[in-house]
Amino acid sequence: MPKSIRPVLGQPSWSFQSSHVAAHLTRLGGQLGPVTFRLGRKHITPFSVAPWAEEKPDPSLPAMLRALRGDFFCAPFGGNATPWRGEKHPPHGETANASWTLQSLVENASGAMLHAGLDLTIRRGRVDKFVRLVAGQTAIYQRHVISGARGPMNVGHHAMLHFPEGPGSGVISTSPLLQGQVFPGAFESPENRGYQSLKPGATFRSLDRVPLLAGGTTDLSRYPARKGFEDLVMLTPAENVTLGWTAVTFPGQRYVWFSLRDPRQLRHTIFWISNAGRHYAPWNGRHTAVMGLEDVTSYFHEGLAESVRPNPLSRRGLPTALALDPKTPTSISYIMAVAAIPVGFDRVADIVPTPGGVELRAAGGQRVTCALDLEFLGLGDCAGRGATPFFP
Repeated sequence: MPKSIRPVLGQPSWSFQSSHVAAHLTRLGGQLGPVTFRLGRKHITPFSVAPWAEEKPDPSLPAMLRALRGDFFCAPFGGNATPWRGEKHPPHGETANASWTLQSLVENASGAMLHAGLDLTIRRGRVDKFVRLVAGQTAIYQRHVISGARGPMNVGHHAMLHFPEGPGSGVISTSPLLQGQVFPGAFESPENRGYQSLKPGATFRSLDRVPLLAGGTTDLSRYPARKGFEDLVMLTPAENVTLGWTAVTFPGQRYVWFSLRDPRQLRHTIFWISNAGRHYAPWNGRHTAVMGLEDVTSYFHEGLAESVRPNPLSRRGLPTALALDPKTPTSISYIMAVAAIPVGFDRVADIVPTPGGVELRAAGGQRVTCALDLEFLGLGDCAGRGATPFFP
């Protein structure tokens, strides 16, 4: 029988677990966190939870910010300050702010499956959330199915990691890049007590040479860094990438966190770099060493209107929205996982399919494997072979 809901770090949540993963999903906003992974004798909790999580909530805050933690699904992704054809969505959409309804929660020897649903009211339709944990694996499988809705929609996952103390404790890498760009507008402004360090609109091809507002360049591949600043960049993988991935290597903690996606569904990756750069409520300079690694089909974090209208990316043929058809549900699949690494494993240079999972290849030559089912992503020949977890 499904477990009853209970408070977890300030939010009523459903809890579920497998042999190697223990997870919680908030009712408010359907946010997945905290999550604990078991790697041998170690217990890893990579996701961030907002420092105000257990404080008395400010009713003026969007529900998304009151619950802020882990990973959540956004439709439409972004701030959504500009209405579009009469639709006015909250930041990151109803999916990140409304109350979800538990449909089922099953735990057994093979793992756990949670199914939650949300009826959309701003653009009529429905979203079903499926989260699966598989016994023996350190992976989380998520699938969001949007049905009954019509028209363009920008979407994304909003995973957020909290990095260990110490400069550059995590080393970030991604699929080969077509391009990267700093958000072209003002992401933060001093008059509003927010500060950014990167040069607005600057483009780059490598994470280790990104232009700074004050001149020179900085390295985005090592974090924490640039304390006192808040920045946002968007990365687009090369056209020939069939398996989209983002990875963070934590050499001191001896593990790697990574996400996997179909780049035809989630075309870009946003880095939201949050390191004490906001001094207004509820941030108050205390949201530190957090990076959002957000896989999206969107025009930066702007929202629905900016993503579905012609923009500099869509004019180049790079999609910033999906087309929803009420007769054909849109299904978006996503995998997040962790893997133990040996001493000397420096940085993920590539993630490649292997029978029964993936192989993580370090720049220094070392290799580790992680058991998971790539067929879940529906990548065809790119997928590895494994026992497909049950999903609708």
